Amino acid sequence: MSADRTWSQLVMARRFSEDTAVAGQRPVSYAELIGMADAAAGWLDRAGVPAGAAVPALLTTSPLALALVVAGSCTHRPIAPLGPRLTPRELAGCIDGLDAPLLVAEPEFAQQAQAAAERAGRRLLILPSLDPGGRRLLPQARPGAIAAILHTSGTTGAPKRVPVRQDRLAARVGVSSRLMGVGPDSVYASGSPFYHIAGLGNLAVMLAVGAAVLPFPRFSVESWTGLGEQGVTHAFLVPTMIERLVDADALTLPGLRLLQYGSAPIRPATLSRAVSALPGVSFINMFGQTEGSPIACLVHADHERALAGRPNLLASVGRAAPGIELRLAGNGAEEVGEILARGAHLFQASEDGWLHTGDLARMDDDGYVYLTGRLGDRIKRGGENVHPVEVEDVLREHPAVLEVAVVGVPDEDLGQLVRAYLVLHPGVPVPSHEELRAFARAGLAGFKVPTSWVFVPDLPRNASGKVLRRVLAESR
Repeated sequence: MSADRTWSQLVMARRFSEDTAVAGQRPVSYAELIGMADAAAGWLDRAGVPAGAAVPALLTTSPLALALVVAGSCTHRPIAPLGPRLTPRELAGCIDGLDAPLLVAEPEFAQQAQAAAERAGRRLLILPSLDPGGRRLLPQARPGAIAAILHTSGTTGAPKRVPVRQDRLAARVGVSSRLMGVGPDSVYASGSPFYHIAGLGNLAVMLAVGAAVLPFPRFSVESWTGLGEQGVTHAFLVPTMIERLVDADALTLPGLRLLQYGSAPIRPATLSRAVSALPGVSFINMFGQTEGSPIACLVHADHERALAGRPNLLASVGRAAPGIELRLAGNGAEEVGEILARGAHLFQASEDGWLHTGDLARMDDDGYVYLTGRLGDRIKRGGENVHPVEVEDVLREHPAVLEVAVVGVPDEDLGQLVRAYLVLHPGVPVPSHEELRAFARAGLAGFKVPTSWVFVPDLPRNASGKVLRRVLAESR
């Protein structure tokens, strides 16, 4: 991918193509989608959005939304999709950091958007139907211009803006499309929300290579099995979705070539069952974050190695992605350090040129990366460091445990103690604390074993579905 190409140019090169851009009950061709983007650009003109202004938006994963993003990227008015699960107060906090005088929303979010717009002092505009326009939309953006704006998930605080540069998004297209083997003959189904890097980020890749995208934002076992009728060749699922499909014996999808997963840890046992359920299908885990992705990859050959006798690889997020320099920064006293990454397709970096991810990990001699938690999540118990993800990985193997989150709680003597919050499988007998301690101790050093256990119906999550450990840590 040439360094001076922009994402807008890659998409607009298909302005006359009758190939399908958005699959579904009513397919939309590339020519039609870009015609809708023409109309969206005119609509932004009439709304008085100046060049250079970032436009906050509440959008579904729809042809309308994609057309608006293309229009914004081509006319220097980047669209900033926001999470509809955020409260009006949280939405207003994101809107305040953007400079367009309005908030755009699709009709189904009108009530929530009105409350957020009033709180932020912005006009609300409901996105209308967009009939293909008559003017010729041109990809005017420079390589360093902003194509779109994403927000971090806000796991450890308020969501932060991440500008997505045209040239860096184009570079991501090259890396991700090669890793996934997608092209004009591909149909990509995504269960990730539009505002998420795994949603819009991957959809942007597909549009740039001429693949058809098939959104299915409301996941269910039934919606997944119905994708086979749409000719899906590539798909993205988060681990909880895979877990449900494996348990329902419904993961098989005719015509599927590659299954991409990520956004959260997955049980190695579940992944092993998934690989066995989909013979001939390639698997890939592309690890990254809003500020840049992919950072590391567990490619299909790694999954084959795991099944051939190295099952521990399934607990990793793979090795450095193509074009990525990867290292761990630590104090030298332990093998765990913060992941630092550098590469042309990462959206954000510090002054030293490295993306400081905030993710803690260890790396083996072959370069495989094993996540252990976040910088702010590390528990300091009596001078020993405890990494929550390491404890959670062990506890997930207990047959009664469906989900688990581990946090540190204050202690006068040791500084912090380890507490586990557990969601159990429906209908299973509740294990005793003694049983859980013994199970954990078989796989963990004594100082890592939780000293208290709390059974909960579910875990608190943010708009992206990530567990909010800080909420649990603040509870008593």
